[in-house]
Amino acid sequence: MTLGKLEIAEEREIIAVSILRSLIREIMILANCAEDISEVVSEHLVGSNLAGVESHGVMRVMQYVQQFESGYMCAAGRPALARKSNGAWFVDGKRGIGIPAMKMAVEQGCQIAKETGVSAVALTNCGHTGRLGAYAELGAQSDCLTIIIGGGNRKEWPMVAPFGGKKAILPTNPYAFGIPGGDRGPVVMDFATAKIAGGWIYAAKSAGAFLPSGAVIDSRGCPTTDPDDYFDGGAILPFGGPKGYGLALVAELIGEAMLGPVTAEMNWFVICVDISGYNCPQRYRAVAEEILAEIRACPPA
Repeated sequence: MTLGKLEIAEEREIIAVSILRSLIREIMILANCAEDISEVVSEHLVGSNLAGVESHGVMRVMQYVQQFESGYMCAAGRPALARKSNGAWFVDGKRGIGIPAMKMAVEQGCQIAKETGVSAVALTNCGHTGRLGAYAELGAQSDCLTIIIGGGNRKEWPMVAPFGGKKAILPTNPYAFGIPGGDRGPVVMDFATAKIAGGWIYAAKSAGAFLPSGAVIDSRGCPTTDPDDYFDGGAILPFGGPKGYGLALVAELIGEAMLGPVTAEMNWFVICVDISGYNCPQRYRAVAEEILAEIRACPPA
């Protein structure tokens, strides 16, 4: 297990993985989710905690149940793959939880890429998708360069101030990249275009923890580490200044201007490239390991 980035004042309680998976599965079934979807969700959320990404892990169960009860998400929603007349592929999440929908988009994207070399799949009409890195890794394990971009719902989720601004306007529009690696498996990047994902703020508030410094401003535009300041009209800052802001803006244009109105959490664009179209997987892995071993050997600062 990898610990997350929150500084918790109290001791952490250790719970067996099998018990936690079973509990989450039962909660999802009681919320009227199908058994197979409940299984996928429980495995994904516990896996996120084990990976140290608590913001997209077990704590999300409460959010999911509340969103089912309010009608924001549909517990019975089951994703479906279709192809438009112009040849574009898309997954309709049927307003259900986004975890099985994103899994379908990546798995189908990789399958199409194996046949055609490259694929692009849009994912719309779904709720929260969980930890993006899990799907990027899934695609990389299929020998595909996998790129996931999310955006398009600034009206519902204004969380991040544009570079130089103090008002929350953009969502945290995330990106994930997965590519086959060397001897130690795939190389995965998973990041919000904000200095911190929104889930970390909710987790900090729930746990009575402070946020990392330099990530959030209050309603006056002043730096703060108190999660309550964010909920009282504050905003998250874009990571990397204009670079994070630029990535978020492009994701917003893809999510809404290109993929259409957002009906739930946000819209997604998944790109998969079969690396065997450019190099044989064995040769690729040998070169990748050479690159990665050289980087791991760099003396620490």
